[in-house]
Amino acid sequence: MWPLYAAGFTTAFGAHGIAANLGGFSENAVTSLLVLGGLLALYDGAEVLLKPLFGSLADRIGGKPVLLGGLIAFAGASALYAIADSPGWLWAARLGQGAAASAFSPSASAMVARLNPTAKRGRAFGSYGFYKSIGYTLGPLLGGVLVWAGGLRLLFTVMFVCAAAVAVWAALAVPVVPPLPRKRQTVADLVRRLADRSFLAPTAALAAATSALSVGVGFLPVSGAAAGLGTVATGAAVSVLAATAAVVQPRTGRALDAGRLTSRTGLLTGLLLTASGLAAAMLPGFAGVLLAAALIGTGTGLITPLGFASLAASTPEERMGQTMGSAELGRELGDAGGPLLVAGIATVSTLTVGYAALAALLAAGPLLALALRPRTAQAAK
Repeated sequence: MWPLYAAGFTTAFGAHGIAANLGGFSENAVTSLLVLGGLLALYDGAEVLLKPLFGSLADRIGGKPVLLGGLIAFAGASALYAIADSPGWLWAARLGQGAAASAFSPSASAMVARLNPTAKRGRAFGSYGFYKSIGYTLGPLLGGVLVWAGGLRLLFTVMFVCAAAVAVWAALAVPVVPPLPRKRQTVADLVRRLADRSFLAPTAALAAATSALSVGVGFLPVSGAAAGLGTVATGAAVSVLAATAAVVQPRTGRALDAGRLTSRTGLLTGLLLTASGLAAAMLPGFAGVLLAAALIGTGTGLITPLGFASLAASTPEERMGQTMGSAELGRELGDAGGPLLVAGIATVSTLTVGYAALAALLAAGPLLALALRPRTAQAAK
């Protein structure tokens, strides 16, 4: 399992470590905000398009070849800019990294499910999410240090070394998970399975958690600056968000495996906590920013392992990669949709109203589910 956790760390560290430092330390390549936006969108766009395809490929040929191929491709794309060091190759490198992450990220999560029995998947996904959160937390910080010390090329060099080392480690330590016999699946079968509540509910929760996480990381510093806080204070608040999510995820997974927590209860609680965190961001000053970070981190820490464990429990083993890839697509859409929603509303109104809108959207699902539950139970009787 450790190389799979390391693969999760690699994709998170690479995504946030480079993205956080493109604008400030690459004047030759990033000449305008439009160019910066294009470079950031290139990575995520590749993931949106390719994750379901590579997830299905993992079901067809086995997860390990796709995992290793993705890690090797990520290392190659990182080496591309580290060697060439030109604006054109930076675009190629980011596209290559996004495509490569689209391969090894869903195959790693599918193998986490395949290599663990149902009774241990909560703990496994909690640990996997923990190391991804560590990558998200350390990426901007360590990436900034590396770029300060040796420029953007040094950061890409470190990403090459990291991906290559994880690929070798996975090749030696991760067992082969052969593909399972599969029944023929039509497009109608796929649509029916992905439209089922057992897929839509956890995927929607994962998308909501990711949208709130992106909004917290991107906009809480803006709220802090508007309240007169310095970069150290706002940076500390964002670190609290990521660290809280990292700490909560393994505990949530263990509680699920031990039967102390159900997926439904945990997902509803996580969504309400996340919505409460966005509402807390509307409060002025450092207290509001810090409380928002803690609540959003706790909520996303609950949702992430429970969402993936719930998906794994309801998915046929032979379709695990396809399901994980499709769920990752939902997360990517939430990652982009949350900030766009808040920014769009803030443009015509205020950032506080943007927080309120996303909080209401996240709270609507759990409140509706809780309101309908007594009626459903009574109808069942």
